Amino acid sequence: MGTSARILIIDEEPHVRAMLGATLDRQNFVTVLAGSHGEAFELIDQQHFDLVLTDMVMRDGNGIALLDHLRIDHPHTPVVMVTAIQDVRVAISAMRNGAYDYLLKPFERDQLLNTVRSALEHRQTQRENESYQQSLEQIVQARTELLRQAILDLERSYDITLEALGDALDLKDSETEGHSKRVTAYTIALARAFGLSSEMIKVIARGAFLHDIGKMAIPDEILRKPGKLTAQEQELMREHCERGYKILRKIPFLHEAAEIVYSHQEHFDGKGYPRGLSGNAIPIGARIFSIADALDAITSDRPYRGAKSFDAARLEILRCSGTQFDPLVVDEFLKIPNELWIELRLEISGQPTPFQTMETA
Repeated sequence: MGTSARILIIDEEPHVRAMLGATLDRQNFVTVLAGSHGEAFELIDQQHFDLVLTDMVMRDGNGIALLDHLRIDHPHTPVVMVTAIQDVRVAISAMRNGAYDYLLKPFERDQLLNTVRSALEHRQTQRENESYQQSLEQIVQARTELLRQAILDLERSYDITLEALGDALDLKDSETEGHSKRVTAYTIALARAFGLSSEMIKVIARGAFLHDIGKMAIPDEILRKPGKLTAQEQELMREHCERGYKILRKIPFLHEAAEIVYSHQEHFDGKGYPRGLSGNAIPIGARIFSIADALDAITSDRPYRGAKSFDAARLEILRCSGTQFDPLVVDEFLKIPNELWIELRLEISGQPTPFQTMETA
């Protein structure tokens, strides 16, 4: 500890203050003298001190009150108590209240200097530890930020892969070209309106985008058949939910999304497939998705009919509330104006990715 440390000396007796000050000044410490605790309080609040050396008992208060003041406003300033009371309990009480050490009058010059230097070394160690802790926290924050960025970059690369899978599915099933992107954008908007967390929305968005990934395993002659499917072909087509689930559940970051893929054809009344789930047994993401899926199906052209209006879609979804769809999700859907759906459809036709929509909206 450098000898330029500032020390506040508090004692009622002028000769004691002078003696202490002179002794420490000769060691090149910077000393400031106070004759009362009231004067000391003002000095402490106005100036910086590396150590306070104070008499234990004075006319305007005792050292415990000073300790309490320092503990609140200057908790790292060490205090050495000086007392003539030959009672170790007084010293113990002071140390329990935050004093670094104590000196019993009369004391030797070397005893004073050793105690002062020890207290200042203790303060220096505290400062070094604080500096190290701050540096460590900064390092941790920097590394945490690097890790966060790495995870974000990894997620972006995952989402680019998902885009590629979706594009591949569109090529395989040309009837639904752009469907995955539109239905994902609709699902995100509805999930937000329903008040779900951003993390949950990410999971649901991925499940929505990959909901038909199981169709990659369906033969082209069934997937692209222009006419009505036979009962056997319909049964095979329905397997795409479970097939998609089995594909995605093996990928850790898509494990939760896989549940939405598995359940996206379930109906609220239990008459859907593949497991006949009903009510809240169907994941909330799948219940939200099913409305978004119906919205896109109704408002898109099909070989067997032309696209219907968004008003027509609203009426159809309302009609199926409580049977195919969750009534609570339907209520939230009906609060959203058609203009939002139309705007999203136009944006998707301009080819923004659904995951960009999720991040920027």
